[in-house]
Formats: sequence, C-alpha cells, structure tokens
Amino acid sequence: MELNTSGSRNDLAIDIDSIAALIVNTQRESGEIPWFNGEKTDPWDHVEAAMGLSIGGYFDEARRAFDWMSKKQLHDGSWYATYINGVPEDKTRDANMSSYISAGVLHYYLITNDKLFLTEMWKTLYKAIEFALSLQAPGGEIHWAISPGGKTDPMALLTGSSSIYMSIKCALAIAKQLGYSMPAWEEALVKLGNAIRHKQYNFNMTKSRFSMYWFYPILSGALTGEPAQKRIDKYWKKYVVEGHGVKCVSDEPWVTIAETAELSLALSAMGNHTLSEIVFSWISDKKFEDGSFWCGYTVPDITLWPEDKLTWTNAAVLMAADAIYDLTPACRLFSHRFWESYGLSL
Repeated sequence: MELNTSGSRNDLAIDIDSIAALIVNTQRESGEIPWFNGEKTDPWDHVEAAMGLSIGGYFDEARRAFDWMSKKQLHDGSWYATYINGVPEDKTRDANMSSYISAGVLHYYLITNDKLFLTEMWKTLYKAIEFALSLQAPGGEIHWAISPGGKTDPMALLTGSSSIYMSIKCALAIAKQLGYSMPAWEEALVKLGNAIRHKQYNFNMTKSRFSMYWFYPILSGALTGEPAQKRIDKYWKKYVVEGHGVKCVSDEPWVTIAETAELSLALSAMGNHTLSEIVFSWISDKKFEDGSFWCGYTVPDITLWPEDKLTWTNAAVLMAADAIYDLTPACRLFSHRFWESYGLSL
C-alpha cells in the first residue's frame, strides 16, 4: 500500500507495506518481535511493533505477538524487561513495560472489531494492569519497577507513569466493551492523572533531558487543552531541531525518528494536525532503500546512527502516519477527543 499525500505540504510518500514487512520479517516463529534481527526484545517495544503489524494488515502475525506475551507473562502479571529468543536477559519487572499490552490489545480491536480477541486477552491484561497498580504510590505516581532481587525501586518516572496512564485508559475501555466495572482502576487513573498534572515533584526529574519527558504527558492524554499547549510551547526549542525533528536527549545532536514520530502523534492527539504533518514531513525521507526508516542521525552533518532497522521505530512511524492520514479505524486511539466517548478525558 503506497500512501500518497499529494496536495499536502510536502507531497509525502510512505510505503506502508515495506515498513510493515520489516516488522514481519524480523518477527520470530514464536511471535516474539526483537528490536532487530539478533537483538533483544522488550515487552513495550514488542507491543508497539505488534501495533505496526495491525496497521499494515498483518493480523495473524499481530495475534502471534500477543500470544507470545500471554505465554511469557509471569504469575504476578508482569514481564521481564528483556528477552533474547524467549530467554529472559534482564529480570527487572517494569510497570510501564508490563501494562502497555492493553494499548496494543485495544488498538487491534479497533482495527479488527474482534471482540473474541478481547475476551481471550482479558485475563492477561487484567493481571498486567493489576501489577502496575500494585506499584502505585500514595501520591498517585507509579514506582517504575521491581528489581531482579525482588525489591521495589521507589523511583517514579514521568514518562513511564504517563505511558501507564494511557495503558489504564485502554484497559478501562476494554473492560467497558466486555461489560466489566473497574472502579479501583478508575480511581487509580484519577490519582495518576493528578500526580502527572500537579505533583511533578514526585517524579525523578533527572530524566528531563529525554524528549519523551516533554511530550509523553500529552501523548497519553494526561495533559490536554491549554496545559498541553503550554507544555509544547515551553520546551519546543529545547528538544526540536527545526526542519529535522526531535532530539532523543536535549544535550546531544542526535535526532531520532521514533521520538519525532511520537511528537507528531502527540500533536495529532491535541488536534493540531497541521503542525503534526509538518513535523512528520521532516523525517519522511529518512529511509533506507527498502522503504523502512532510520533509527536516527546526527545534526547538522546528517550522519546515520545506528544503521540497524528497528521494528519499534518503524511501528511508531506507522502510528503517526495513521493519525495524520486515517489509515485504519485505530487512527484516533491517542486523540484526546476520542477518549471523551469513554468518559475518560480526565
């Protein structure tokens, strides 16, 4: 499928089939989707890559990815932080990595309308959300992980907690579809949202050099409207290289495709589709000959680094394109207005 946006600001051309094919060709027989061939797999990026498969129409392969998650889930509802060929590498149990499966499941449902799939995945995502919420602090923020030794790390990350906010919303939407009432989850979501909006001193601010710290509260829908716009304006010059994209970290001259695509997605979520498309256009030519996208490059010399073709980076590109060009019925998953229909525009 060739997506031509003729008449748009930059006449973009995104080859959806080629991008999705990269993910398919990297997926292992077990359903596991590593970062790239021979590399590790982490649960969050695995789910992100599965969402890319769904956008590309590879529904059987996406189902295999979710099946892999169900089989690898630990008794407490979590997953280990990384695997190589299904074998645990880092046995940290991360709340954000574990809860993101609900976003992937809802995304698949919105595209396929397969309610049986929701029923089949309910137990898995229920346990995943319960694990994440078991790490919620009294102030509403989420402690980021349990160490391999079994100790809870008291650090809370704004980016991770924002992503968990989105995951809880998705889980509540799935519960609603299945007829389940989850008042404890709703209460936890309110507490988490309040922490993100009003108690940022509860979070570890040493990660603020990462651009995700900037826009993830907006991407997740924890910040909407005027507060979201103020945050975009406040940090724009810190993280954005005009005409190129978003730096991974503010103090390094390295623009990354995934972060740029996610900023585009966040802008679409706010309803600023014009700026979203402009940002997306900055990376539209940062592709390999096979149509898949780079990971990142240095500025201003445009040195490609690294040269690996990352599954989750390309999935992020597909999700941003979907939000701009309405490729699938899941194109509004991150839209702040979409969540009003669920009563979750908190």
